[in-house]
This record gives sequence, C-alpha cells and structure tokens, in this order.
Amino acid sequence: MERDTATTERLRKLLDQIENLTETRAMHWQRQTGSSHRFARWNNNLLILGPADSAEKVPRYLFITPFDSPDCIEINSDDRELGSAIVNLFNLVDAATRSQPAVDPFAIDSALLDRLDQR
Repeated sequence: MERDTATTERLRKLLDQIENLTETRAMHWQRQTGSSHRFARWNNNLLILGPADSAEKVPRYLFITPFDSPDCIEINSDDRELGSAIVNLFNLVDAATRSQPAVDPFAIDSALLDRLDQR
C-alpha cells in the first residue's frame, strides 16, 4: 500500500502509543474464544490483532475500527515501513495474554440488554 510520509509517521506514532499502553497494562488485550486473535477496546475503537496461530509463517495484522463507524485501519506485518512494529506489538500482546482464559466478546450481557430494553 502506498501512502505519504506524513500518514506513515502518524501510523508509527499510533503504534508506539498502543505498544506503550500495552506495556503499562493501560490497554487490556483479551484472547477471543474459538479464535487465534486478540482484541482490545480503546477510545471507542475495537482493535483486533492476529492471528496468533503460528503453525505457519502467516502475516500478523492490526485492525482498528470505531464502534460507531464502518471506517477502519489495517496494518500488517508485510508492510515494509510498519511491519516490524506490528510484529513487536504482536509479541508483546501474545506474552501478556498467553496465560489468560479466552473470553467471548459476543456473549450476552445482561447489563447491555438492560440498556437496550428501555421501554
């Protein structure tokens, strides 16, 4: 993907911020049940990092999408300028989540149902 230098630099700063938040545990990543992906919620955005399955040498990627929009950003480890940052983030998140139990982000939550069921 071709992009201008300013955009690449903004993405690099974003990745640095995500990595820092992950290192300090300010960003909480979780393992998804039935998936080889990790996910986190941050600033009304969903971040998906994956896949963790290392059976093959597959590219890693970070996918970011706002909860209130179909817009998204995806950066993968094959990116010649930002790929190493994705691999570093993946390794950090994998180490932080390795011993965590997997969760179902789509499980029915009674608090959510309560908010939706306001008649």
